[in-house]
Amino acid sequence: MSTTPAPLDARAGGLMTLLCLTWALQQVSLKAVADDASPMLMVALRSLIALALLALLMCRRGERPQRRRWPAGALAGMLFGLEYLLVAEALRLTHASHVVIFLYTSPLFAALGLHLRLPQERLNPWQWTGIALAFGGIAVAFFDGAGSASPQALLGDLLALAAGLAWGATTITIRGSRLADAPATETLLYQLFGAFLLLTPAAALTGQWHFTPTPAAWAHLGFQALIVSFASFLAWCWLLRGYLASQLGAFAFLTPLFGVLLGVVLLGEQPTPAFIAGSVLVLAGIALVSGAVRRPDGAGGSRRPPHPAPRAAAASPAPRRSTPPTACG
Repeated sequence: MSTTPAPLDARAGGLMTLLCLTWALQQVSLKAVADDASPMLMVALRSLIALALLALLMCRRGERPQRRRWPAGALAGMLFGLEYLLVAEALRLTHASHVVIFLYTSPLFAALGLHLRLPQERLNPWQWTGIALAFGGIAVAFFDGAGSASPQALLGDLLALAAGLAWGATTITIRGSRLADAPATETLLYQLFGAFLLLTPAAALTGQWHFTPTPAAWAHLGFQALIVSFASFLAWCWLLRGYLASQLGAFAFLTPLFGVLLGVVLLGEQPTPAFIAGSVLVLAGIALVSGAVRRPDGAGGSRRPPHPAPRAAAASPAPRRSTPPTACG
């Protein structure tokens, strides 16, 4: 029996803020424990654990992947795996705060792709303004890095931006395929499976196979698999069943903001003034593109944003209905 989604209350707002904080900790956690466990292997292991838990949950619910969705699921899984392959490499080369900002440019790429693919996703002038603003912010951040950062750090920034592109491509794949009508758990299953299949051999072939079983490594793996990739996904599903998706999506911009702050506080990173200015432009542009900023014509928040709220290794949105975000971000 369906229920009408309710406006956000204090409980939902608090839980959504906690989820954004959890999702922001993803990159910081992977970076913090990199000496004990390579980020690439860590993502492969967390995907395997979350995949097993998700399969048990689906069995309990009597859910089974549908054969007609397998081709689209394979593509979504491959793109998801590519995204985290790029994220893992980026974290080896640049700051976690840079990775989270450039990764969360994904709504820009999703909006552009959906504009070309789906008639109902045509961009309006305000959204085009947001895209220009956000890409201007990316240019500002890169221009600063080109003058002060090492070539290695710049490569890491580019890889993080490419990961955002892969995330956007995943959203387009899901929104424009039979996965649009799939349960969120099925979409997540394909993504976790794809990440495990791609990152496991990639970690072995690139020599990023080290995992020192220290208490810190086990603790971070538990956080990544149980909290980020599984529990936060279930919490996000619960929120979407009971509350307005447009209001939940407005919290999306807390994740990159938290990511920068946590990088400074926990990892001792020192963002330059130009990077901070560029990040502000990026976040403002994404707010316009996603419709989280209510515009004078009243259109803000009235249509579904081109990309969901921050991810926790979860599933991307389907048109005309609310489902969890893709992976984690």
